[in-house]
Amino acid sequence: MSETASIQAICVSEQKGERKTPVATAHLLKDHGIEGDAHAGDWHRQVSLLAASDVDSMRAKGLPDLKAGDFAENIVLSGIDLGELGVGSRLRLGSDVVVSLTQIGKVCHAHCAIYHQTGDCIMPRRGVFARVLEGGRLNAGDEVEVVEAVPRTALQCVVLTISDRCSRGAAEDTAGPAVAALLRDELGAHLYALEIIPDEQEQIEARLRHYANGHTIDLVCAVGGTGFSPRDVTPEAVSAVVDRPTPGLDEAMRQASLQVTPHAMLSRATSGICGSTLVISLPGSERGSTQNIQTLLPALGHGIKKLRGDPSDCGRWV
Repeated sequence: MSETASIQAICVSEQKGERKTPVATAHLLKDHGIEGDAHAGDWHRQVSLLAASDVDSMRAKGLPDLKAGDFAENIVLSGIDLGELGVGSRLRLGSDVVVSLTQIGKVCHAHCAIYHQTGDCIMPRRGVFARVLEGGRLNAGDEVEVVEAVPRTALQCVVLTISDRCSRGAAEDTAGPAVAALLRDELGAHLYALEIIPDEQEQIEARLRHYANGHTIDLVCAVGGTGFSPRDVTPEAVSAVVDRPTPGLDEAMRQASLQVTPHAMLSRATSGICGSTLVISLPGSERGSTQNIQTLLPALGHGIKKLRGDPSDCGRWV
């Protein structure tokens, strides 16, 4: 950053789907967003951020009268390149407020008036969304500090341990952290979340959809619940969520595991693609889950680049 990063504008609206109005000051609430703003609430897109340079680029396209809030953004930042920051990055806004980036861009379901005027709209491409970690008072002109920068290019992963016993605290989860460590050490992945949930199909489906629809997560690993036991329902949950199965991954994991134990043929693990997120189910044991993910590591990076839109055959980043 060549200049001191600061808050150029703070904007709010009482209803969703309308342009926001600039205000001089605002109160941000932890795990909620800007007090009184329509987009605040118990979800991951509590506050929207846009770089002032992106707004300026739209003015240069023939919209000199653009005002802060016209893209329905909450906070306009100057002196910072949001395009370099990935999910999990943390920003300090002013002296008290800390936010964590939770989503990059968004799907534009209906083109706004700005799009029809210019043939472009920056919020779906350049806007970012965040959750409030620490609340407080915020004023236009306050300085901004990048507390933690996660590169935009980093692979984003979530590990869900599926286990009744671990969710009750009756057993320690060692498989989930072991899978997360492999993804971090071998793929350079950023762990966005590590959760433990019980063997309840509806709950598993809900968490898979939660992370695959909107969070900009590349990979979700569901660890556990892939066998023959009556409570093993992870494959059914994954199948209900994914749009495109990826049977080659399942075949590779079972084939590799069969070299270790004949019980590998009892695995019902399945995987697939939900939107642009790869969902993989793994055995619940630490040994089985790490063996399976290690089998996939040589191909995972290339596959995820393809999901991100890489058109090349060699896996070159776009």
